[in-house]
Amino acid sequence: MRRPAVAGQFYPGSEKEVRSLIARLAPAEQREKIKACGIVVPHAGYIYSGGVAADVYASIRGAPTFVLLGPSHYGVGSPVAVSTQPWETPLGPVDIDEDFVKLLDGIIDRDEVAHQSEHSIEVQVPFLQYFFKDFKIVPICLGMQDYDSVKEVATELISALGKYDRQVVIVASSDFTHYEHVSVAKQKDTTLIKDIEKLDVPAFYDDLYRLNATACGYGPIATAMMVCGARGASKARLVKYATSGDVTGDSQVVGYAGMTIV
Repeated sequence: MRRPAVAGQFYPGSEKEVRSLIARLAPAEQREKIKACGIVVPHAGYIYSGGVAADVYASIRGAPTFVLLGPSHYGVGSPVAVSTQPWETPLGPVDIDEDFVKLLDGIIDRDEVAHQSEHSIEVQVPFLQYFFKDFKIVPICLGMQDYDSVKEVATELISALGKYDRQVVIVASSDFTHYEHVSVAKQKDTTLIKDIEKLDVPAFYDDLYRLNATACGYGPIATAMMVCGARGASKARLVKYATSGDVTGDSQVVGYAGMTIV
């Protein structure tokens, strides 16, 4: 069992508090839920980015399996690692989709060490538990996010999905610009968002390097674009954008974009 590493820090430590907070963060109005191939969601503390994440999760239909892609912030364990143990949160345990994991036979290693302290995937699981029922997860942590490695991960996932007969949603966990002036952050993030909207992975990487952008989960985002593009998706849509400054009032901010890939 993979135990929570950041419950009580990034999000509350009790079921009642988690449910109460997500209920406050979720959009008040009912929305028509779309069938998304993938989503992009932030992974900061819920008080900062939870509203963006909640808007995205509230806008999509559920699925039997969610493949959760997150960056490695600590650089431990295998550079590309899938967890094969059930994950526990204050809302209870979530099972791994072992049938899907068995189809992974390339660059993606089976390794728990990479996941032990990592928050980028963990913070997504309570949102899934709140909004959806009867699902399993495939958590994959990316320590290597260069284009060639991401292409290899995407190719492996595309192959697995081609052999799989149930619906899967790809979840790319990433914050955007880190600790720059709000005007600069919004300018850089807008450029990256436009690349994602077009599912243009080469342009996305070009702009990351050209702008010296600090989006931490660019590998998961690029993987989701590649996988969903190969499975017929034609575009991504921005659901919500916010910054930490919206909460703190600071001018040095972290950017958060929530998107759906359809």
